[in-house]
Amino acid sequence: MRFYTNKHKHYCGIDLHARKMYVCVIDEDGNVLVHCNCNANPAEFLRAIAPFREGLIVGVECMFAWYWLADLCRKEGIEFVLGHAFYMKLIHGAKAKSDKLDSLKIARLLRGGNFPLAYVYPKEMRATRDLMRRRNSLVRARASLMTHIQNTVTQYNLPALGVDLRYEGSRHQVAELFTDPEARKIIEVDVAMIDSY
Repeated sequence: MRFYTNKHKHYCGIDLHARKMYVCVIDEDGNVLVHCNCNANPAEFLRAIAPFREGLIVGVECMFAWYWLADLCRKEGIEFVLGHAFYMKLIHGAKAKSDKLDSLKIARLLRGGNFPLAYVYPKEMRATRDLMRRRNSLVRARASLMTHIQNTVTQYNLPALGVDLRYEGSRHQVAELFTDPEARKIIEVDVAMIDSY
């Protein structure tokens, strides 16, 4: 695990959510300069950090809504780092937890050289990565449906399937093995979903 260890004049920790964010800026001595809850949009973020932009580093825990903030920081010439969500949880996980506390902890992790880094995907590559991730989840869902068909065949003590469920022509015959109309419907639904995936 790599940690961010560079020194700065100001450290900004943000607990980012889809619509809101808690911003905490501390100086090199650890003094809290700003600690505010604001809407997650560029104008409010830039207004909150305006007096502290000189020597500023912005750190955010990796979650689904960080793209816009990384792009804004890049455009504005502000250094941006992304924290690895799993390792950050291990480091600063505690009983007392709130957005306000989390933003302060993120700023302190940055300042102390304990901020675990995640890779900030360049804007040009993100859509391709997201498409590949989405495809993986769809492939897993399709495999789960195929497993469900196999398990249902076993559950009803039918002979082993002599067809390969990966191929469209052969999987449409499977429902005919079931005499119970409800069981047949379950298999038909599974097959229709596999066809969609």
